[in-house]
Amino acid sequence: MKTFQSGFRLSLLAAALLSSAAVPAYSDARSDALQALPENVRALYTDAVDVAQGALADFKAPAKPWRWCHSESYMGNPWRVTFNDELARLVNGAKEAGDVSEFIVSDSNGDATQQISQIRSFIERGCSVITTIAGSSTALNAVIEDAQKAGIPVITSAGAVTTPAAINVMHNQNLWGYQMGKGIAEALPNGGTILQVEGISGHPLVQQENAGLDKAVAESGNLTIARKVSGEWTGTTTKSAVLQALATTPQQIDAVWSTGSEARFIAEAFQQAGRPLPLIAGSISGDALGFWHENQDTFKFYGGEVSPHVAAQNAFRVALRIIEGQKPIVNTIIAPMPTITQADLPTWYKDCMKPDSAAIFPIPPQDPFSEELLNGYFSSGQATPLYDFAKVPASCAK
Repeated sequence: MKTFQSGFRLSLLAAALLSSAAVPAYSDARSDALQALPENVRALYTDAVDVAQGALADFKAPAKPWRWCHSESYMGNPWRVTFNDELARLVNGAKEAGDVSEFIVSDSNGDATQQISQIRSFIERGCSVITTIAGSSTALNAVIEDAQKAGIPVITSAGAVTTPAAINVMHNQNLWGYQMGKGIAEALPNGGTILQVEGISGHPLVQQENAGLDKAVAESGNLTIARKVSGEWTGTTTKSAVLQALATTPQQIDAVWSTGSEARFIAEAFQQAGRPLPLIAGSISGDALGFWHENQDTFKFYGGEVSPHVAAQNAFRVALRIIEGQKPIVNTIIAPMPTITQADLPTWYKDCMKPDSAAIFPIPPQDPFSEELLNGYFSSGQATPLYDFAKVPASCAK
């Protein structure tokens, strides 16, 4: 069983996007930033990703112990809770090692003005580093630039900001959408019909994901998109949207393309409508694995995982390297996403996962972001001793 597709395959997918005649030429500054990266790292970028040279060349590493501050924009769903629990586990490990003196967390509950105020308070308290899930790609720019002026690096996760003063750690959503479209094409060599389930309509990341699918469909020559609906990255909304689409789409649906963690809800909608289950592309989750375990003869999956554990680990690792004095080459660090096929599901499934396990997120069998690959984003990059993927608690750990 091959749990992960090779990095070479991912590089080919990225290269295919980069080489498209429809992709405009990079600006000189962008090109310079990308050319400073190793080739295997550069392959993770597509034109949809904003990238510039790192802005921390003059940053001076603070003395230990560090005050670590985290600005959360919304703690109201299981993904965010899991992210924050994992980040707290990692930072508390650094506290036990004597490298961190204090871990301070704020939550603005969806209020960008409140998040700005909380980050400003972090600056006044002399935080050594600020990690954040930003509630807006633009609203926090000024306060992040103020943090930079105060000698405090800001590292974002799960959504980038547009100021080059921050270091963004993210997946390439454009490549993600393309990769799943290519996976559908490979699974349906004779062609077929796709139901497209986008996230929040009009969201910048959704536009990138949709563009990736459009390119994959155009390249296939024998795939068609029957309908596009918005599931808003929410299970119940997705299920309702799929049921409505099926009620007015009598033709056979061979695959569903989605970018959230709603595979189980999509499958249940097809069951409720009395329709055969199609191939479902999306982000694997505990409830989807539980559904697969109970429906192994019919559930078909291709995708990856937008993991809250890995997102927290990546933010921690990048932040830790920076405050230890390593210099990021670019301001946007692309984290690779694992590829999960039907054959991989037994490796990801654990006994605690049931069809209602929406708050359980599977732990990848191996670290999808190797230290060697991460080294390529830093001048003189080297692994940090405070991080060990082997110590990540199992999915079913209490």
